[in-house]
Amino acid sequence: MRTEAAKRVELVFSLFDANGNGVIDSEDFDLMTGRVLEAAAASDDGAKAAIRAAFRRYWTTLATELDTNGDGVITLDEFRPFVLDPERFGPTITEFAEALAALGDPDGDGLIERALFVSLMTAIGFEEANIHALFDAFGPDAEDRITVASWAVGIEDYYAPDMAGIPGDQLVAARAL
Repeated sequence: MRTEAAKRVELVFSLFDANGNGVIDSEDFDLMTGRVLEAAAASDDGAKAAIRAAFRRYWTTLATELDTNGDGVITLDEFRPFVLDPERFGPTITEFAEALAALGDPDGDGLIERALFVSLMTAIGFEEANIHALFDAFGPDAEDRITVASWAVGIEDYYAPDMAGIPGDQLVAARAL
C-alpha cells in the first residue's frame, strides 16, 4: 500500500468513527447518513434512498469482511489492512461513489456546485480547507462546478491502494484555515 493510501485509510477510519468512540459500528453509519441527508435537503427521494442504501451496504460490507472477532465493531487494526482491497470492496465503493456524487446534483444537470459539494463533504467530516482544495483539484468550470462523473471517479480513486497524486490526496494534506 502506498504511503498516500495509508494516510487516506487513517482519515477514513476517523471519519467513519462518527460518534468518536474509537471504533466503527453501525451507529456511526446512521449518524453519518443523517448528517449527509440533512446537507442534501434539495435532493429528490430517489437520490436520498440511494445514499441510504449505499451507506447501509458500506457498513454491512465492512462488518462482514473486517469484523474478524465478531464483536460488532471494527477497530483500526481490523480496518487498516483490508479496506483498500479492490477485490473485496470495489462494488461497495462504486455504489457509494455514484450515490454520493448523484446526491450532489439535485437539479440533474450533471454538475455539482461548490457550495453543495462543501456541505456534503463537511457532513462526512472532512476539513473545509481540504474540501476546497479537492474541489479545485477536480478543475471546476467557469461557473465553479465539477461534473458528477469526475467526483464519482475521484471517490473510487481515493480507495485505490496503488493510487498517488490524485485529487483525493488533497483531503489528507495539512491545510491552514
